[in-house]
Amino acid sequence: MSIREFIKYRKHRNSHIKYYSINYLSFCLPSYFSQCRREKILSQYARMNPDEQKYVLERVNYYNKLPNKYGSVKTEDNIMHYYPLSELKIHGIYNGNRACSVYVLDTWRIIRYFKQLYKAGFLFGDVTEIPSVSCFVKSRPIKGENENSVVLNMDKVRHFMFIKNDRKQFSEKQNMLIGRAFINQTHRKKFYEMYFGHPMCNLGNANKKLTEHPEWIVNPMSIEEHLDYKFILALEGNDVASNLKWIMSSNSLAVMPEPKYETWFMEGKLIPNYHYMKIKSNYSDLEDRMKYYIAHPDEANEIIRHAHEYIKQFFNKKRERLIGLMVANKYFVSTGQKQ
Repeated sequence: MSIREFIKYRKHRNSHIKYYSINYLSFCLPSYFSQCRREKILSQYARMNPDEQKYVLERVNYYNKLPNKYGSVKTEDNIMHYYPLSELKIHGIYNGNRACSVYVLDTWRIIRYFKQLYKAGFLFGDVTEIPSVSCFVKSRPIKGENENSVVLNMDKVRHFMFIKNDRKQFSEKQNMLIGRAFINQTHRKKFYEMYFGHPMCNLGNANKKLTEHPEWIVNPMSIEEHLDYKFILALEGNDVASNLKWIMSSNSLAVMPEPKYETWFMEGKLIPNYHYMKIKSNYSDLEDRMKYYIAHPDEANEIIRHAHEYIKQFFNKKRERLIGLMVANKYFVSTGQKQ
């Protein structure tokens, strides 16, 4: 890949150099200074108007569904599953899983505000099951009793990307679906087996180790090139679809079945055919749904408008930090470690 191609490919993507520089520096600094600022940051909630307080509290309780009562969650019986915050390490082992640095760095941005003798469960990676004890996670199943899955915004350098300016309107784009993904899951293979080569689909596989369908393998495509299409595929991978955020910030429609997993983006709150174009879980109605929105561009633009409104809530950095601190604060109160 040439330098010019690399720059084009990186457009709209988060800077990894900036991310690691800032976060590694933060990780190396003593947490004492952040702890001194915790109550001041948390006090921002009291200064909000009632509507914003209601919004913030709803999100806090959505991410952290533990009972909001001191000591309601007992940790003594599960002590082997909990670790002092001071032992959070870039490549440590937590609940049997090796932590990737991005998960630790993103978690540290929040838990550094709390006493390092506090203990917590950490379950890093693409989590698709509900842990037996309360843990901080990036992802969790939407359905079921998922109270033990306390969501923090992890791996955001990869997942939380947004389009700053989509120069093309929906009507100016090609009447096709674009899909570029790492094909390694059965459900993704099924979609490609059904629609690879379809005249309304441009599909490609980034997993060069998949030998059974060499015709699917293509070169990487930039986000900018995706924006030439009216429909962009957002199939879940190991957990959520990592491209969903930037698709919803574009002037194209995100195409997917109802999601099974959620992250800080609250995928469980997305409304089918209001925030994205829903297709059946067996993918059988894809062509009909595409033709419908091609024939009804006003309805497509309404979905795009609603998607843009949804993503705006994540742009307020100070409020996002406050919500993260309140989620963690509730965790330590619930586990009887903080009054």
